[in-house]
Amino acid sequence: MDNRHDDLTRFYKLLDALQQKLGGLHILSECNTRMKWSLRGVYFFMEVGEKRSSDENGLRIVRVGTHALASGSKSTLWGRLSQHKGQIKTGAGNHRGSIFRLLIGTAIINKTGLSFPTWGDKNTAKGDIRKNEEKMEQEVSKIIGAMPFLWLPINDESSPQSLRGYIERNSIALLSNLAKEVIDPPSPDWLGNYCDRKLVRDSGLWNQRHTNEEYDRNFLDVMEKLVNEVEGRP
Repeated sequence: MDNRHDDLTRFYKLLDALQQKLGGLHILSECNTRMKWSLRGVYFFMEVGEKRSSDENGLRIVRVGTHALASGSKSTLWGRLSQHKGQIKTGAGNHRGSIFRLLIGTAIINKTGLSFPTWGDKNTAKGDIRKNEEKMEQEVSKIIGAMPFLWLPINDESSPQSLRGYIERNSIALLSNLAKEVIDPPSPDWLGNYCDRKLVRDSGLWNQRHTNEEYDRNFLDVMEKLVNEVEGRP
């Protein structure tokens, strides 16, 4: 898309404005339920060492996500982020409840050659299997927990047609390098290069859904309005 360079520049400027309003980037391992979270929203993860090619001081977005897209869903923004973060007590987590955790785990396994044959197998697992996977879950928690992120509050209803879904879908499609001119490529050391999912490797994102889609550039107008409505923090 001819305008993608300009649209990415605008997208990151909007995130800069959002960062100012949120009082800076947040680190997931330092976040907790006592913080002031919007009920619902879209989150944007970055990764230390993954820089934008056009801004050596700016980190590129490596994952975009939301929640409560199924009608009637009661999930919250912090509830979803805490699934990615993992458990405070053990430092582990549940990759069967977080595709983000699952993808990072597969990349660690492929990079290190470690053997976790049950990783990603089935939607649930018994206690002994979970116990055997605990060390890998802890490694995943360390990586995700170190990631800076922002979130855009959007308190709309649970629905596949929600505004959150619209922002998520188009953000991913804009950022994705899949079958497009490569802009802001992953670094050679990016862990995602070892992921077993081609969509992750080729898009440069810890995302699969929407990476092969075109984006509606009008979403940036909607996103700008939403960012402008965010109340700044004192």
